[in-house]
Amino acid sequence: MTTVPLAIDAPAIDYALLSPMLVVFGVAVLSVLVEAVLAVAPGVTGAPAATVARARHRIQVSLAIAALVIAFIRVVILATGMPTDAAATMSGAVVIDGPTLFLQGTILLVSLAAVAFMAERRLDRVWAPVEVRTAAGRRMAVVSGGGADADLPADAFTPSAATIPDSPDELLAARAHAVTTEVFPLTLFAVGGMMLFGACGDLLTMFVALEVLSLPLYLLCGLARRRRLLSQEAALKYFLLGAFASAIFLFGSAFAYGATGSLNLGMIGHSLPAGSGASGAHDAAGGSADHTLALIAVVGVSVGLLFKVGAVPFGSWVPDVYQGAPTPVTALMASATKVAAFGALLRVLHVGFAGLADDWRPALWAVAIATMVIATLMAVTQQDIKRMLAYSSVGHVGFALVGAITLTEAGISSTLFYVAAYAFAAFGGFALLSVVRDETGVEESRLDAWAGLGRRRPLVGVLLSLVVLSLARMPQTRGLIRELAGVAAAGATGAWALVIVGVLCSAVAAYFYVRVIVSMFFAPSPDDAPEVLTPSALTTVPIGVCAAVTAFVGVFPQPVLDLASSASAFLR
Repeated sequence: MTTVPLAIDAPAIDYALLSPMLVVFGVAVLSVLVEAVLAVAPGVTGAPAATVARARHRIQVSLAIAALVIAFIRVVILATGMPTDAAATMSGAVVIDGPTLFLQGTILLVSLAAVAFMAERRLDRVWAPVEVRTAAGRRMAVVSGGGADADLPADAFTPSAATIPDSPDELLAARAHAVTTEVFPLTLFAVGGMMLFGACGDLLTMFVALEVLSLPLYLLCGLARRRRLLSQEAALKYFLLGAFASAIFLFGSAFAYGATGSLNLGMIGHSLPAGSGASGAHDAAGGSADHTLALIAVVGVSVGLLFKVGAVPFGSWVPDVYQGAPTPVTALMASATKVAAFGALLRVLHVGFAGLADDWRPALWAVAIATMVIATLMAVTQQDIKRMLAYSSVGHVGFALVGAITLTEAGISSTLFYVAAYAFAAFGGFALLSVVRDETGVEESRLDAWAGLGRRRPLVGVLLSLVVLSLARMPQTRGLIRELAGVAAAGATGAWALVIVGVLCSAVAAYFYVRVIVSMFFAPSPDDAPEVLTPSALTTVPIGVCAAVTAFVGVFPQPVLDLASSASAFLR
């Protein structure tokens, strides 16, 4: 008896649609190869270690910037040249529609700024002695970089992640011009995962994207050059809580498969009853999914996504991680990661589980209200600007959820506009913190230390004032515009409780934002006032672009609102 093998149809893959992500992932792999080859170059070629380190740094930065620029160009081409409004590829695992391209473009722009910020080597200076005592107890002479103790240029990342923080071995690595260029391929992998996260058409692919974007961030959070113990603590907290959130997400995905027989979000949406309520009554147009299993599924998946966006009570990690991580990584997480996470959350709620909206909407209302209230109250008590911006980030998640909960295209467009606007303002705020240093060269973010800084360095004061006014939603800043867009979408569906709480929290939040401005321009400078350093173009250009975008969109918001509105239709 002859056995006929079963024919397996390979999924059709449209590489043109996937090209932005393929470029980022491809260059990330190439960067890993560069890292491996140039790591052994001194022993092979005889070139000085400093020369090889500088060459590796330049190559890695160039590759990362080129990848992000090419990927952004491809996103623009896809957005302007697609014959149809949306398309799915890889058997529906990846969906390229309006929200996907809008979010990918935003992610790439802020990630480009983050990569340039990571490459900055003018703000940090590291004193490295000529002779150090190693962990083994013997003294070792280091002759590279001159014959005397030196004040060496450095970036924000430790030169040797395997050493004990502030140990002689770490000083030895600094003196030997070691550079942690691994951060650039790690960042590219994280950015590729972010781009895929909001484009996923099924929950299994979304889980893979979640891990691809999260694992590099866990590592990056623990690589700070300064205050490395705090940085390592932040990385450990983020990793442990992130592992639990990923497990809960996967648990919810399993129940989604049990309820509907599919992990595809479109098929899940068609399997759920249209408009089923808590009683479990099915609409005539609905499907045959198990209602109880579907409820467990939406809870598990939502918890995993709410952790990633940083909503209360799942965002308790945000202040500690944002404060402990290297500032360029914090800026990336506060901007690009939030954009990607909201893209995934919107797709899950609007495409996969819209039929259970009567069940999950009250719970998300409670989450949004708790996020706005608790984050606002906690931010009021902060005396550290970096930690205050972290709580502000959590608070803005609550405001963005107001539009996300609204199952209308107006709600989608308002959320897209909100997260894109917030991404640029948040990045600018965290980047500005890096230029203010105390006498030892460590970032100074204590509010009392910033007293009088606006009078001594008006440009820094004006730029930070513009950012915080935008975050405070003041008139003529895009902060007010983005909140009005969300309020309009929520009010149109009768969610006035969210609107009222949001307005009240905005009034309270104005206090701690304006307090920063008052301290910078009207308070007397302390005796140990920090120094404002002048960064290179790698930092000044991203800060300037973020400030310019904030000011421009505050005065002329309509083009971006129209772009978000035209990109608000999901492929279902």
